[in-house]
This record gives sequence, structure tokens and C-alpha cells, in this order.
Amino acid sequence: MSIFEAALRQILDPAGLITDPVLLAAHNRDWRGRYQGGAQLLAMPQNTAQTAAVLRCCHAHRVPVVPQAGNTSLCGGSVPRAQGQELILSVARMQRCRALDTANGTLTCEAGMLLATLQQQATQAGLLFPLSIASEGSAQVGGIISTNAGGTAVLRYGNMRSLVLGLEVVLPDGQIWCGLRGLRKDNTGYDLKQWFIGAEGTLGVITAATVRLFPQPRSHATAWVALPAPAQALELLRLLQDTCGERLSSFELISQNALDLVLRHLPQTRSPLSAPTPWAALIQLDDVDPQPLEERLVQILEQALEHHWISDASVAQSLAQAQTLWFLREQISEAQRLEGVSIKHDISVPVSQIPTFIQATSAILEQHFPGIRLVCFGHVGDGNLHFNLSKPDRQENSAFIHQTAAVNRIVHDQVMALHGSISAEHGIGQLKTGELQRYKDPVELALMRQMKQMLDPLGLMNPGKIFA
Repeated sequence: MSIFEAALRQILDPAGLITDPVLLAAHNRDWRGRYQGGAQLLAMPQNTAQTAAVLRCCHAHRVPVVPQAGNTSLCGGSVPRAQGQELILSVARMQRCRALDTANGTLTCEAGMLLATLQQQATQAGLLFPLSIASEGSAQVGGIISTNAGGTAVLRYGNMRSLVLGLEVVLPDGQIWCGLRGLRKDNTGYDLKQWFIGAEGTLGVITAATVRLFPQPRSHATAWVALPAPAQALELLRLLQDTCGERLSSFELISQNALDLVLRHLPQTRSPLSAPTPWAALIQLDDVDPQPLEERLVQILEQALEHHWISDASVAQSLAQAQTLWFLREQISEAQRLEGVSIKHDISVPVSQIPTFIQATSAILEQHFPGIRLVCFGHVGDGNLHFNLSKPDRQENSAFIHQTAAVNRIVHDQVMALHGSISAEHGIGQLKTGELQRYKDPVELALMRQMKQMLDPLGLMNPGKIFA
């Protein structure tokens, strides 16, 4: 036993320090199987005080730390490197709800609480926590904040950055900053919580958060509509925004290729429309007013049909039907995993530029890689697309993956030409450190490095993530 491990055992209970390689295995790899870490120690503190003590110990012994929540990162941000020199610090045992203030519309919880649990606690109080992602049954609050997750309701409620009012953070040297304020207004200098939201654990360990809650919607309307092209999707989006305002919660764009993968790999699914269509939109309206929304949505879709923006539509007649439509959207990533490897992109451009980006980028890619298959879907209402590429033939696709750098250059160059971002909601992690160096404004990147140096001068927090 090393001196460092012995020191950790003085801090943590027996269940709080894991050395068994079998138990460590799930924490040493990402769920996609892309990254494999070599950490030999896993610390699982029960509270903030233990977390602070662990970080003080790591600071004293110069041991790097990889903060980990649900380990659902899509860019390898929560997985240690292969060298085996890092300690994994999991917040999974810190799951308490510390406070629920219904009058203030806030909930304070610890970082290990599952997103699904947070949603349930809000619902039980007659309120809503609106952030929803496919991994909400395993993703934890600390990781969701650290990656500034988005999801399907950003159009109405914003991403995680918009939903966090306060944070509690343990700094790299073990100091505790408690900023758990449930205030909508606080103009007393720098907004320090923003430093840690989206920082992917490179500046400290988030141990608790105060988040915003909203009135629970009492009426809903959901529809899957057929579109000839992304340009018509924007026309429909504008019509919905003009007529429905903030009742429009979600507007998802889905290519036929994306739907085909779901129908192929998940046999219990079926197409919501009678015939294939190049593109589709999944629309969600919600309102606190209990008056039905379906009739209003049908009227809007009839207008869109008259303008030839859509060619068909399926409007859910029950909650079960709405859930079935959303299941098709939420299973696209799983269907892609079952299909095999692909070159994935999580980009954003101004909403007005989405048709230009898809058309121009697809044309360039087809010119360089004939027969390429585009699986495109995403939160078009906020400009975020998952733009994923592969070859239809598995054997041919194995060779295509080796062209990742060239494909990324085409896609990301197009994104930047339209003043977009190479990472809309998945973060940088290990996957995109090189791309960040290439595309980030040098002054902006230098400021980020200065913040990192100020808070973590020893470079112990999640090394190898964000910064190359």
C-alpha cells in the first residue's frame, strides 16, 4: 500500500475507496468503448467535507484527479488516461436533496443525484425541472453541469447554464466555495459559478447545486411531420414561434437516414408516417393552461401544408403515442451504436444557417467521399445538429473511419465559416482537444489557460481534458 493510499484510507470509509480492478473497470472506460483508462484507485466520498479532504490529500501528494459523475460523457471527459497515475473521484454517493423551496422555485441537491431523480422530485412538488437527455437515468447532476448539457427543451428553457442559480465547489487545493444562492439577481461582481459550468472538472469538483424549477405544464401536443428539406423546417419553426411563443418547447430535425437506423435496429419501432420522407420534425408544445393544444397544433400544421412546407403529419392523440414518437428520436444514438462506428459531430450554427450548412457540407463531403451516408438530427430550434457520417457498407466503413481527420476538417471548417461552434453540448473532453486548439480564438484560449493556471497551478484537475 502506498503512502497516498494509506492517507486516503484515513479519510474515507471502506466503501469509499475502491481498488478492485473488476469494480474499477466500469469507471475506467467510457460507455462508447472509445477510451480506456488505467486508474488503480477510485475515491467515493459521502459528502463535501470528505471530498475536500481527498482533494487536499491529492494536492499534497501531487496526484492528478479525474472527477466523475455518471460517466456518460460522449467525448471521454470523465475517463482517466491510460498511464494509471490518476485518482478517479466519483460523486455517486452524494445524492441528497438538501432543500426544496417551492415558493422560490428552486431545488438544492448534491452532485451525485441522478437527473431522473431530480426530475421526479420536482414533479412530486408540482413543479418541473425541464432538462431532458437520453441518459437521464444514469447521468448525474454534477456531470451535467460540468458539461453544460443541453437536451431537447433548450429552445424554451435554455441549457444547464441557464438552469443553475448556485454551486458548491471544492477547489483543487481542497478549499470549499459555497455559492448555493437561489437568486435570480445578484450583481455583486464576477459570477463565479459560470467558471465551473462547462469546465468538465478541470477547475474543481462540483459537489452541490441550486437549480431553477418551473410550473408544471398541464397540456401537451406532440407531432411528427414530413419535410422536403431543412429550409422548410425553418419556415415551420418560424410559424410555430410566431403563433405559439414560449409554448413551443422542442423542435427536433431528423433525417430519414437517422429514422431508418432506429427502425432497423429496434424491432419494436415503426415509422410514424405512411411513407418515407427526406426529413422530419418532431414538435412539442406545452402549456400550464389545461386547455388542449392538439387542435391548435393541427391548425398550424394545416397552414404549413397549404404553404407546402410539410407533406404529412402524425399528431399524437395520447400520452402513450407522444412517448412513442419521442422514443424514436431518443433512440437514434443507440441505433447508431448498434449499426457500428461512425464519425460524429456535435455542432451549432445560427439557426438561420442550418439549411446552408447541411447543403454545402453534404455536397463537399460527397465530392470527397462518394457514397457517404449522412445521419443528421438535432435540436434545430437552438441551432444544434448531430452531424454523423459513415458508409452504408460495414466493411467499407472500417476504412472510412481512418479518414476522420479529413472529414472533421471539412465539417468544422464549414461550421466556423458560418460563425458556429465545433461543440454545442457534448464538451471537449479528450476527443476534441486538438480541434479546440485549431479553431478557438487565440485570445479566448489564452484567457482560459490563465483561469486554469490561477485555480489549478499544479495541473491536477482532469489533466488531458479541454487543453491539449
